[in-house]
Amino acid sequence: MTDATEDASGDVTDETEDASEPPRPSETVEVSVTLNGEAVTGTVDAGTFLSSFLRRERYLTGTHRACESTTCGACTVLVDGDPVKSCNVLAAQVDGSDLTTVEGLADDDGSLHPVQRAFWDTHGLQCGFCTPGMVLSSVALLEETDDPSVDEIRTHLSGNVCRCTGYTKIIESVKRAAEATDD
Repeated sequence: MTDATEDASGDVTDETEDASEPPRPSETVEVSVTLNGEAVTGTVDAGTFLSSFLRRERYLTGTHRACESTTCGACTVLVDGDPVKSCNVLAAQVDGSDLTTVEGLADDDGSLHPVQRAFWDTHGLQCGFCTPGMVLSSVALLEETDDPSVDEIRTHLSGNVCRCTGYTKIIESVKRAAEATDD
């Protein structure tokens, strides 16, 4: 049985007498993550996507948003080392996780990560919109496989769309990064 009451502000609230009634979802959630090596806690609306949390709450705009349907991969980030499309994951779902964005790859002195350096040196980018997702997916691939074949690279990057290049330079970039990390 539920009784509706009005509080001092005029809002109507329900007071539940029956303990078997399911709890109501909270409107906000606290999210605690390790973000690019730093412990971060924030309170967000329960329906906030990870991409929005990163861009709006943490000002990490390297996480790009385009399709908003996991098709293009521009929003790819690493969650506990795995590439995840942040446009379709709630921030609350990654609570307690280790997140890496493209901004977290470079060293403290500003020197580029080997994959970033390879993309730069090999011209594996054109407009740059897809580059953060491509780079992070490539980092994850090279953590799994020291010397991936062209087919393995294509398969691993198949969730990332580039509308500017023919992918040849992107694949060359990943191969160069694999060589650089072997040294």
